[in-house]
Amino acid sequence: MTWLRARRQPLARPAILWAIGVAWTLALVAEVTGGQMALHHGPLIEGALPVWAALIVFLVAWQVMIAAMMLPSSLPLVGLFFQAASSHPGAPRAKAAFLAGYAAVWSAFGTLAFGGDVALHRVVDSWPWLDRRPWLLGGVVLMLAGAFQFSELKHRCLKVCRHPGVYLLRHYGRGTARAFRVGTGHGLFCLGCCWALMLVSFAVGVANLPWMAVLTAVMVFEKTGRGAERGVAPIGIALLALGALVIVNPSWIPTLYPRG
Repeated sequence: MTWLRARRQPLARPAILWAIGVAWTLALVAEVTGGQMALHHGPLIEGALPVWAALIVFLVAWQVMIAAMMLPSSLPLVGLFFQAASSHPGAPRAKAAFLAGYAAVWSAFGTLAFGGDVALHRVVDSWPWLDRRPWLLGGVVLMLAGAFQFSELKHRCLKVCRHPGVYLLRHYGRGTARAFRVGTGHGLFCLGCCWALMLVSFAVGVANLPWMAVLTAVMVFEKTGRGAERGVAPIGIALLALGALVIVNPSWIPTLYPRG
């Protein structure tokens, strides 16, 4: 098949690299101008916007995070798919459908996370003790992400994501509908290995640049780095330890989560 030769080709088309670059630029602008706080789910939920409007604003910002954080770790498969689709009629539509399927999975996760956070805010607002200790939630999310590093689901999904050629060989087909299914399927495996890390990103705030950079580096390493199999457990231990530190004394890491 044509895509088999793509392994000797560049892993991504310039358009994808541009999308990643633009996403990081927008995140940097939000960080420098302080606009990231306006996009954080807390102010959105507790602000003047109705929940449905806040969700729309959040999902727009979430697309930027998907492009900035998830596309870099998926470049091998994206590159292979684009190479394969380029030789067929309707290639632009197939490529767009593939990316739309991938984004749909992560958008669904973002929607669920936002809905869960709305419910959590109501619990916190009715529980003054927890309202005075917001760092506990951040610590729990970090420890959840750390524990998930040791799960069988994490390792199974990582195994698929580390071998994009094998996945594409099994699932590739012509047509827009098939491209959408391939993108959705890859998105589900990507979600399966990275949802807990992205939940950390959700917890610390959309467009929180330092955490975006750290978590993106972790996900890229886990999917594409040499010796990544040996790195999953130490990353889990580090997340568990960091979560414990936050719970015990959040002042040790004052910039972990947005305030205000």
